[in-house]
Amino acid sequence: MKKSLLLSAAIALASTAATAETLRIPHELGFGGAESMDPISPQRFYEAIQNVYSRLVRQGEDGRPSPDLALEWSATPDAKEWTFKLRPDVTFHNGNAFTAEDVAFSLMRTQSETIDSPTKGVMGIIDHVDVVDPLTVKVVLKDSHADFPLLTMDYRIKMLDAETCGGDLDVLCESGNGTGPFELVDLDALGTTTMKRFENYYGSKAGVENLELIAIADQDARVAALQAGQIDLVYSVSAEQVPLFANNPNFTVQSVPSGRWVGLVMNTQEAPFNDPRVRKAIRLSADRDALGKLVYGKGGYIVSCDHPVWTGDQYRKEIDCSRDVDGAKALLAEAGYANGLKVELFVSDISEGAVKLAEVLQNQAKDAGIEIELVPAPADGYWGDVWMKEAFFATGWSQRPADQILNEAYRSGAAWNETAWNSADFDAKLGAARSELDFGKRKELYGELQDELWETGGSFIPVHLNITRVLSSKIGGLPPVEGFSIRYEDVTKNGSGS
Repeated sequence: MKKSLLLSAAIALASTAATAETLRIPHELGFGGAESMDPISPQRFYEAIQNVYSRLVRQGEDGRPSPDLALEWSATPDAKEWTFKLRPDVTFHNGNAFTAEDVAFSLMRTQSETIDSPTKGVMGIIDHVDVVDPLTVKVVLKDSHADFPLLTMDYRIKMLDAETCGGDLDVLCESGNGTGPFELVDLDALGTTTMKRFENYYGSKAGVENLELIAIADQDARVAALQAGQIDLVYSVSAEQVPLFANNPNFTVQSVPSGRWVGLVMNTQEAPFNDPRVRKAIRLSADRDALGKLVYGKGGYIVSCDHPVWTGDQYRKEIDCSRDVDGAKALLAEAGYANGLKVELFVSDISEGAVKLAEVLQNQAKDAGIEIELVPAPADGYWGDVWMKEAFFATGWSQRPADQILNEAYRSGAAWNETAWNSADFDAKLGAARSELDFGKRKELYGELQDELWETGGSFIPVHLNITRVLSSKIGGLPPVEGFSIRYEDVTKNGSGS
C-alpha cells in the first residue's frame, strides 16, 4: 500500500509541464522535506544545487580536476599557497558579476562553526583566502596539500554570491542564486522543484528548457515511475531491477564503474561495537564476493575491504579480506561472546541494494554465531532520523577522492564521521599524508590508513559499485560517467537543445 501511494503521488507531481523540453529526474527525499538550497547545509538538496550552482573546479570524465569557474591554478613549491585564475564575464542568475570576492566568501564559510557543515572536515585546511584582483584568488593553507584542487571538486563547494548572501559567513544562504546552467523557479522539496534554463550561462546553453526534481522516496517507486514514463532516469538500479529495462528499446541501460558504495556502520563508541574485536568479527564473517553477486549481480561490483578508497583512485591499497569464520569466532570469544552475539541493524531502502545487503550479511554472520536482527526504517527522513542516531545502521556514499573521504568520514570530530572513529594517531597520519610532497611516500601513508580501517574500523564496506543507470531512450548527451561528473547542461530530450 505504501509503495503504491508513493508512486501515485510521484506520478501526479510529475505530470506538471511534462513536455519534450522538460527533463524530469527523481530525488530520494532523504531529509523529509527539510532539504536546503545552501550547498554546505547538512541537509543540502543535492540534485538542485548540482544544477543551480557551479564549482571552482569540477570533475573531468577521468575524475581529475577540470576547469569550471577557475580556468587554471598553480601552487608554490611547498604546496601551501594555491592561486586560481577565474573565468571572466560570468554572471549570477540575478545579474550580479562573479568575482574573486565571491570565491573568498564561498570558501571561508565552509568552516563556519555556526552552520556546522560537514565541509569543515574537507576544507578545514584553509587558513585564509586573499583576493589578488577581481579574477584572481590566492588560497593559503595551514599545511601543505599536494592535492588541494581535488578538494575543491567537492559537490558542496559551490560558489555563492556574497552580496545576495549578505556576506555573513555564519548564516545559511538559501537564495538559490548561482551561476549554474539552470535557475530556480519554484522550490518544493516534498513535491516537484522546478527550474528553467539560464540563458546567460557561461558554458553551453542547457539542452532542455526546463528541469523538474520530483520527490520519490522509495526505490521501487522510482523504478515504477520510470517504467510509466513519469520520470526520465533512475540514477541506479539493483541487479533484480535490470531485467525490467534490458533489451527494451524505450530505455538505455548504462554500466558505470564508480567509487560509490553502500555499507553498514557500527558506532565505535557504543557497546558492543566499542570493542574492535567485535567489529572485525562481524566483518570477517562476510563472503564479499558471494555477497556482491547476490546483491549486485555478476559484474556489478568490485570487492572492497572495509575502507572507502575505490579501485580507480591513485591511492587505493589492495588488501586481503577473505572470509574467516573461525577467526571471527575466536575474536568474539576473546571479546567475551563465546556463546554468540546478538545485535540490531537499522536498514532502509535508501540506496540500491541496501536492504538485501543487510539480509545477506545477516545470513552469512550466523555461521560465526552472530545473530543480526534487522529493524526496518522508512526511507523518508532516514538521513535525519536514523543515520548516525543508531548504533548499527545502513549508509551510502558517492565517489570521493581518497584524501577527502578519509578526512570527511574518519577524522576525529568530522561532522559526517558516522562510525564515531576517534584516533589521534589516525588524524596525524591524515595530516602527514596530505602534506607529503613525494607521491610514493604519500601513497604509502594513505595505504597505512586503509590498513588501519580494515583491522579496527567500524565500517562494513564489502564492495564498490559498478552503477547501473537507466535512462529513457528519449535522453541524449548523458555518457556513462559517475554522478558527480554529469553535465546536465549537455543533456537533451527528443533531440531538443540549442
